[in-house]
Amino acid sequence: MSSQFPTQARVVIIGGGIVGCSVAYHLAKMGEKDVVLLERHKLTSGSTWHAAGAIGQLRSSANITRLLGYSVDLYDRLEAETGQATGWVRNGSLRLARTADRRAEFERACTTARSFGLEFDMISAQAVKEMIPLLDIKGVDCAAFVPSDGIGNPSDITMALAKGARMNGARIFEDTVVLGTEVENETVRAVTTSRGRIACEVVVNCGGIWAPELGRMAGVNVPLQPAYHQYFVTEKIEGLPRHMPTVRDTDYQTYFKEDVGGLQIGGYEFNPIPFDVPRIPDGHEFKLMEPDTEHFEPLLNNALELVPALSQVGVKAWFNGIEAFTEDGMFILGEAPEVRNYFVGAGFNAFGIASGGGAGRALAEWVLEGEPSFDLWSADIRRFGGHHRSRRNVMVRSLEGQARHYAMGWPHLESQVGRPLRRSPLYGVLKDKNASFGAKLGWERPNWFAPKGVEPVDDHTFDHPKWTAHVAHEHEAVRTRAGIFDQSSFAKFVIEGPDAQAELQRLCANDMSRPVGSVIYTQMLNRRGGIEADVTFCRLAEDRYYMVTGTGYGLHDATHLRRNLSPGARVSVHEVTSGYSCLSVMGPAARQILQPLAEADLSNEAFPFATCREVFIAGAPVIAVRVTFVGELGWELHVPSEYAVTLYEEIWRSGSGHGLANAGYRAIDSLRLEKAYRVWSADIGPDFTPYEAGLGFAVRLGKNADFIGRDALLAARENPLQRRLITLSTDPAVVLHGRETIYRDGKRIGWLSSGGQGHTVGRSIGLGYLRANGGLDDEHLRAGSYELEVRTRRVPATLHLQPLYDPKGERVRG
Repeated sequence: MSSQFPTQARVVIIGGGIVGCSVAYHLAKMGEKDVVLLERHKLTSGSTWHAAGAIGQLRSSANITRLLGYSVDLYDRLEAETGQATGWVRNGSLRLARTADRRAEFERACTTARSFGLEFDMISAQAVKEMIPLLDIKGVDCAAFVPSDGIGNPSDITMALAKGARMNGARIFEDTVVLGTEVENETVRAVTTSRGRIACEVVVNCGGIWAPELGRMAGVNVPLQPAYHQYFVTEKIEGLPRHMPTVRDTDYQTYFKEDVGGLQIGGYEFNPIPFDVPRIPDGHEFKLMEPDTEHFEPLLNNALELVPALSQVGVKAWFNGIEAFTEDGMFILGEAPEVRNYFVGAGFNAFGIASGGGAGRALAEWVLEGEPSFDLWSADIRRFGGHHRSRRNVMVRSLEGQARHYAMGWPHLESQVGRPLRRSPLYGVLKDKNASFGAKLGWERPNWFAPKGVEPVDDHTFDHPKWTAHVAHEHEAVRTRAGIFDQSSFAKFVIEGPDAQAELQRLCANDMSRPVGSVIYTQMLNRRGGIEADVTFCRLAEDRYYMVTGTGYGLHDATHLRRNLSPGARVSVHEVTSGYSCLSVMGPAARQILQPLAEADLSNEAFPFATCREVFIAGAPVIAVRVTFVGELGWELHVPSEYAVTLYEEIWRSGSGHGLANAGYRAIDSLRLEKAYRVWSADIGPDFTPYEAGLGFAVRLGKNADFIGRDALLAARENPLQRRLITLSTDPAVVLHGRETIYRDGKRIGWLSSGGQGHTVGRSIGLGYLRANGGLDDEHLRAGSYELEVRTRRVPATLHLQPLYDPKGERVRG
């Protein structure tokens, strides 16, 4: 193959670490031969060469676990395929628990692993001692053992991927610095380098700690923070088992890996140090920083307690390298929302070697097919917002994410740093009313309200938290009287223009030609028929729609919409999230509370369910939307933000005689579970069709438009369902959070996508998919006996094919 530097290529990959080489390998294996990889120095010279190389698989997402599992499968065969040694060994991994809380966390993880089909065993401290006699197990309660986890040599694995890429036609050029990216009409056109310009159709930024800088060259935001991470390698330790399982002592914030007879020992401090520079200095390749032994000393003391033999051996090598971290501990994948055909694979948070194989395949599929082959929302670059362009915000949040690497994974755990940032006009009012706030995409949102004398602060537990009782009171108020919710963080968009209806008909599964004043609940689908977005439209005029979606999904949904508009379509998409607050008044007394304030008739005849009107309420111009996500009569009131406080005060005054209560997002979750209302990214998403999700009522196959995903739905309709979303309930003392394993007649058949308390029905409720090759019809399902595995223990469960509360939906239409 010619080594002449190219002037054009279809795909240019920037970065020769494990992820960049994996993308090149998979693109070439999938048949894309015109692939060029550019490395500023030598392969592995960024973070890859000093990575620890411990490879674990379990994550809280089924698909991320699947992605990591693919890495392990790839490393099993890579050496034989390429002839390049990888150092890969399936030696297993141990996670130690020193507290009852950590044991509970591991029990939950064990059940999650079983849900996802990964072997994960809870073992005794003595069993750990038998595996690794040198460990002092004093204070260790138990451990989790994953036998299929492994270790590998990061540089060797990367070289094997690079060799495999070359064997299949990819070209790799080292000592080539990327100087810029040319963008025209928001689309990649070329990269400029120290060796010349390369015209290209696609750029894949796998630049590691350089990824933000490379992104800025193209106008793309890559919100990660480089930070220090330290570990050291000891001299040989007598009696240390060769290829012993990797050990993670998470309560002590340390990890251990056998390394040529010695131990590799590192950890994750609760006070990590950022590599705080505006750009990575020149000459940083293959660079380590000076050891910071003082900062590492608390972790060293912890390590000595577990492995007393460390006090008798010397240090062979000390690594203080720079790695890339994100605020949520998950890496960044996908096509950038700012620039078409510009992809990012970065921010691997110290598990880049574990992710490398799967992330490379996912990005290659994304490049070639226009979308990943399975849902990767938890890693999607579109999960970030505009405030992630702030270096300050990214730094403080990413440091918190790094500090939580080994911290307890409590349910409902809220970020604490960089807050408050985005506040609705009602923030101060609701704070004075004892709201306990959570954060979502920078927004402060009331989770629950504390009664007088109670501090509005979460308690953390795997059992029922104390705030459950306060949420139950809010829940009861909505069911019997009325509740008012501040939902100003909704992402909101105006879609308008002469072609608005025609374009939305192409993009949405429901019929978007309904009359002005209609509310249209719909999904936007991918080509496989999967649910790419779950949104509500208000048709305000013949040529104007108002779209509402979840707080965290605005950039994702708007990018999907914009990217799929027809070329030259006379339609615009404008975000108006900050311009409109949203107050929701829900409950049987909602009409009585709002009617005295409204300059319109709110009767059921004049204002039926699924309609919207632009009206005045309490003197404020409001888009009043009669919908519900809690299963009661009510309205969402979208109001220009400057009127929000006045509107709230007047509604509160009017509701005083009707038992109106403030309510938060945790009450919404409890209320919606009783109605089996789905949440995108939990219960529904790109992997599931509307039919599998029980949302076929929102599909109009016969409408006069060939919408995206229609062909896939037509084909799906001809075959029995292989997955079906159902509701299960169990004793209210059982705590459900999601990922609990579903058993039918003693056999594993699926897992819960979400779970919580149903305070009206007095049951714990979970939504989840049953997975089977046929046999998912009503009669067959009802004939089965069901159990849920909750923290490794099985409990009986009851199947429901209709919502537990108001299954006919009579209350929302009253």
